[in-house]
Amino acid sequence: MQAIWHAQPAPRGSADHRTAVSLAPLLVHHERMESPNELPIVMITADRGSDALVLVTSDGKEARLPLLGRLFEPASLLSRVSYPPTFEGLVVETLKGDSIVFELPRFDRADQLAGRLVVYLDQNKWRLVSDAMSGQRSGTADDRVAALRLAQWSAERKIILPASSGHYYETTKWSNAEGRYRLGLSILEFSRGWQLRDPLQVWRDEIRLMFRAELGQSEVMAPVVTLEPNSIHSAARGFVPASAPADFPPMAAFQYEALVSAVSLIDTMLDSEGGERGPERGWTETNQKFSDWLDTQSGDAQQKRKAIDAWLLSDLRNKVAEESFAAGMTPEQLKDWGTGSQPVQKMASFPALGLFREMLHERHLNRGTTWKPNDVIDMVYLSCAAGYADFVVCERQMREPLARGARRLGRSTQVFRSLAEAVSAVERALGTRPGAGDAGTSA
Repeated sequence: MQAIWHAQPAPRGSADHRTAVSLAPLLVHHERMESPNELPIVMITADRGSDALVLVTSDGKEARLPLLGRLFEPASLLSRVSYPPTFEGLVVETLKGDSIVFELPRFDRADQLAGRLVVYLDQNKWRLVSDAMSGQRSGTADDRVAALRLAQWSAERKIILPASSGHYYETTKWSNAEGRYRLGLSILEFSRGWQLRDPLQVWRDEIRLMFRAELGQSEVMAPVVTLEPNSIHSAARGFVPASAPADFPPMAAFQYEALVSAVSLIDTMLDSEGGERGPERGWTETNQKFSDWLDTQSGDAQQKRKAIDAWLLSDLRNKVAEESFAAGMTPEQLKDWGTGSQPVQKMASFPALGLFREMLHERHLNRGTTWKPNDVIDMVYLSCAAGYADFVVCERQMREPLARGARRLGRSTQVFRSLAEAVSAVERALGTRPGAGDAGTSA
């Protein structure tokens, strides 16, 4: 199963570092140029049509500066990027006339969830949202109404619909250019820049924090549903983010990385050439062989669970070794920790990795299981989402083992197989919150 750790490469981005080079001057320009006698800049825009940077002052006047380089590749569908110096949000316009609004992260790292419920949609549920927004009649009538309701709540900032690298991977590899654009646009519009941190990094964080606790140390878990730049892909996938120039002040450097990350994600999702399917890494065959072998064993379910745990721990050994070292454990302390049933007991308590383990048990204990190419990838993302979101909506094949695992572990996340069922539950939750207002109005 080792191949699942690299099954999804970081997306090919047409904005990448060229966007960084073109937008970099904007991040310090207004700080350096404005004098007490000048009107403040209220909007900064990078315009593809004129190849210029446009600075709009409070009296509505514009100043234009030539771009330092080409902002977008020919395959890019983006036409304009705008944001205020206050860094409250980002607006990106496409050549097809659509606009995408992203929330941007705060420099002080303050909580920006603002009490909103987090609803994670599997890829096929995003398809229903996209189709409903374009008037297509896929799914049931109830699901179409529910899809529009979710979109409305996201626009009204009542819920968060985070995007994951799995969504980018699945969407950009579509061969239907028009369908790919519609789906990508919906994910971008209604995720509003919110991301699910790379599950592989989340697993590492959970393991490291567990070791720190063993040593009597404390560390705050990085938010898993976040606006933080470059969080959707981790270094484990070979992703290297653009770094701010060394002479940038701290706030400008942070804004630089946030802008490049956001624009690159949007540009990658909507790129007219789409993406490429990564190579088969062999995890399907590996899981199938293990399931087939387990079916031939005569032990009871408890014995087989121990075999699955041993198999999973073996696959996690590099992560365990690296994160124990990062936490400051000695080899002797790690050896003591690894004796007996302690590793398995600790793993069950992890919000994301614990649920993945439960799903792995379900699949491998089910006699005659047939593994398909996307199964483990789906399990990785859905278990991570269920560990940190309020609601997860996915297809039945994944919903059943995920929901049972959540119940066994006493998790509060609600897992649904239909948008209509999920929206009813979200509506009830919104109605019990202070200031819910018109949460129950029709979409």
